[in-house]
Amino acid sequence: MSNAALLPPEPRRRILALWLPYLSTDRLHRQGKGKSWRLRLVEPSSSHAKKNVAGSARADEPPLAVVAKIKNALRLVAVDEHAASLGLTRGTALADARAMLPALVVADDEPAADTTLLATLADWAERYTPLIAMDDNGLLFDITGCAHLFGGEAALVSDLTTRLLAHGFFAQAAVADTPGAAWAASRYANGGIIATGEAASVLSPLPIAALRLEPEITSAMERVGLKRIGQIIGAPRAPLAARFGEALIQRLDQALGIEEEAIDPRRPPAVFIAERRFAEPISHADDIAAALAALARTLATSLERHGEGARQIEYTVFRVDGVVMRVVVNASRPIRAPKLILALFREKFAALADDIDAGFGFDMARLSITVSAAMDAAQIDLAGDANAEGDVSALLDRIIARLGEGSVATIATRQSHIPERAAVFVPHGNVIATAQMPATERPLRLFAHPEPIFVTAGVPDGPPVHFRWRSATYHVTRAEGPERIAPEWWNDGGPTRDYFRVEDEVGHRFWLYRDGLYANSTAPPAWYLHGVFG
Repeated sequence: MSNAALLPPEPRRRILALWLPYLSTDRLHRQGKGKSWRLRLVEPSSSHAKKNVAGSARADEPPLAVVAKIKNALRLVAVDEHAASLGLTRGTALADARAMLPALVVADDEPAADTTLLATLADWAERYTPLIAMDDNGLLFDITGCAHLFGGEAALVSDLTTRLLAHGFFAQAAVADTPGAAWAASRYANGGIIATGEAASVLSPLPIAALRLEPEITSAMERVGLKRIGQIIGAPRAPLAARFGEALIQRLDQALGIEEEAIDPRRPPAVFIAERRFAEPISHADDIAAALAALARTLATSLERHGEGARQIEYTVFRVDGVVMRVVVNASRPIRAPKLILALFREKFAALADDIDAGFGFDMARLSITVSAAMDAAQIDLAGDANAEGDVSALLDRIIARLGEGSVATIATRQSHIPERAAVFVPHGNVIATAQMPATERPLRLFAHPEPIFVTAGVPDGPPVHFRWRSATYHVTRAEGPERIAPEWWNDGGPTRDYFRVEDEVGHRFWLYRDGLYANSTAPPAWYLHGVFG
């Protein structure tokens, strides 16, 4: 029996599509009536007032629409449930809508506000899974392997939509094996759970638009009588592709699972994750720290098992009112000891003491390792203590956590053979591309800006015999060079430099260069002092 046969089968991919059909109008209703405005809607006792089918507004309240200028005409781009029940649809001209409903309330379209709101909802929804992608008026979740934490897929969908309703949003959700099938079911089949292998039967009665095609393709297909997905599922592929394009076949195959389709999470997936849900919300600082400590111990075991250490760690806490707070710390070397992780967050919390607002408490906490690196077992001395290098790194990490990323800098090399460009100060712990230092000797002190000097040389291209720098004259007794450094033509060019290491009569050593060549210049090349040795 092969080793592959002994491995447990990978869980089948499951995607949840969430659609917020009234995102724009829900945002406006929340602004005017409060976040819990939907929960306050109760069936009135009067028989003359009826509650709308989706529960957004009663019939005695005016309908709401959002308008924008499209091709020099004001048109509806969003309507609430009340307006939709009275016959208004997206794309209707505002003049026609007012003729139909004189009491219509109109607001200007604010796409930036809608996008910001959707991003906030995506942050809040990370309590279900960190793999979330933003979609048009909706979200896509990869819930593979995590639905059991909520009692199954149906319970997860119910919890998600119920919580959103409490926050003032009407939503429809569907779960399927593919993003395409889940997207179609959430928008055109009132949501639900599509079992594995059932995508074709669920998609068949849905309109062609459910395949996420361009409007031009949908219109062209409808003109020839192809209005339902079931009409093309078993049809020959070549004629469809020739007439309507390859995009149609691709979208169909993606929805059916024949072609793989990936979702693009809005945040990079973490390498290691540990989370905890609380039966009762916590708000005290000690409880928050205790939850962090427990999660750090859990992650330490996983990191050790994989031979990894954390370089960037994110602690996320979810408030019961939907606010999400994230705290990120960085380590200059891989770490996994819980006490080191706690020390970094302790400094970060001290720096953010005035910015942390527990509100009505946190009901969930998550600790994520977003960047990791290989970590060998720590070398200890005979007394059982870690080496001093680790202590210094831990100290620097704590300083950075308290004072910010730019508080400690490190000199790092980079790809340039021009001396003043070959090194740069970077925040301590940053991983950047480095270059090998030149094999030739470099001065201990390199000037940020080379200083001009006056030189007398025995021959034009030879080393200096004596030079004058800062009103003092130095007589050269020994000289090595030249070391020629050509200009970086791909950058900004410049003259060729010939560097010399020289020593004066009392033992002082200097690093100076001639800027340019006598053969290539009408004026004599200039001389500069670039550094001093020891």
